[in-house]
Amino acid sequence: MAGTALDQLNKARAPKIVTRLPEGARHWGPPGASMVVSTPAEVDGLIRQVPAGKVTTLDAIRRCLARRHGTTIACPVSTAIFIAIAARASEEMRAMGAPQVTPFWRALRSDGSLNPKYPGGIRLQQACLEAEGHRIMQRGKNSFVSDAEAVLADLV
Repeated sequence: MAGTALDQLNKARAPKIVTRLPEGARHWGPPGASMVVSTPAEVDGLIRQVPAGKVTTLDAIRRCLARRHGTTIACPVSTAIFIAIAARASEEMRAMGAPQVTPFWRALRSDGSLNPKYPGGIRLQQACLEAEGHRIMQRGKNSFVSDAEAVLADLV
């Protein structure tokens, strides 16, 4: 995947449905599971649904994608990659002066922790979340939104 994150986000592609999980991925779902491999644009659109004051997680995004496409699961690897693309594209747009960008900081890791791989790392994500009224707490080496379960957005 060469080019900017915006190039990757805007590349025309369709979700792919896998009706038989590859050998190395069979532990992701029950026997007979089907899987959707979404697109960066679709994942970006889901993150854009999350309003200020709410958050989502990688797993919530995956559940929504699976529901949308009538599959058992959504690919955990590609979905995480597509969230990262949306985050980088958002920062590229911000650098170009876009007044509205995808609020990637509202997308937490599966365990509810902040994502150190996002642009600006945990500092930027924490600052953005705190600006929206969230309290961040430290648990071990990870930072979490203190009330994440109570403020999960409903994705459709």
